[in-house]
Order: sequence, then structure tokens, then C-alpha cells
Amino acid sequence: MLVRLLYCSRAVDAGPAAIESILAQSRQHNPVSGITGILCYGDGIFLQCIEGGRLQVSDLFGTIQKDARHKDVALLHFEEISERRFGGWSMGQVNLGKLNHATLLKYSEKPELDPYAVSGKVSFALLEDLAATAAICGRN
Repeated sequence: MLVRLLYCSRAVDAGPAAIESILAQSRQHNPVSGITGILCYGDGIFLQCIEGGRLQVSDLFGTIQKDARHKDVALLHFEEISERRFGGWSMGQVNLGKLNHATLLKYSEKPELDPYAVSGKVSFALLEDLAATAAICGRN
């Protein structure tokens, strides 16, 4: 059974090395576990969608909740799915540096990434839009 989980968190250390460490670990671990997804990071906030088997996704989310590199972890959306939306990525990263701020304004009151201020459905729609329009780093 495939599921999709969407969550957000705040980075404890927002330095480039810390963020790259999280991405590298995801890209190493996720293919073995059959997990795919996309990560959006900006202004100290992570917005991540992970897809895969129910147990694998649940285990990964539990690990993220205990990870000292994250704080304020919030579950935004969880659903059973018939197919993956981000199946082409072991963990793709949206490059917010190449993002038109109008895209963020389309989904929120301010041109900034703040999944805490919008619904899970809105956050997922933003990720889909970003995947379609923004530069994606680390596609495979």
C-alpha cells in the first residue's frame, strides 16, 4: 500500500552544510527503503513530501520527529495513494533561489515559505507547482 505524507519543520542549524547533510542522508537511505519525495527549504523551514510503503513512510516520519536537526515538526497531510507524484526523485530539492515569488503569493498571504500558516492541501499544491515550475536539484 502506497502512502503520501507531507510535513514541515524548522531547521535547528540552517547552515548550508547542515542542510546538505540532511539531503545526502535522504538520498542514501530513501532508495533502499523505496521512498521517494521532494524537499522544499527556505528561510529555515522544511516542507517535505515523502511517498512509499505505509510502514516505511511511517518509520521515516518517526525518525524525523526524533531527529535533533529538526524542531517544530508538524504533520500537514497523510493519504493512501494509487501512484506516486514524486516517483522520479530519491529526494528532489526545490531551488527557492530560482523561484518567482508570485508562486508563493499564489498560495499564501506573504511571498515566503510558511507551511505553518496554510492548510496541508495548500502546501501540497504549492509543492506540485514548484515541482512543475522551479528548478529541482538532485532529481535522482
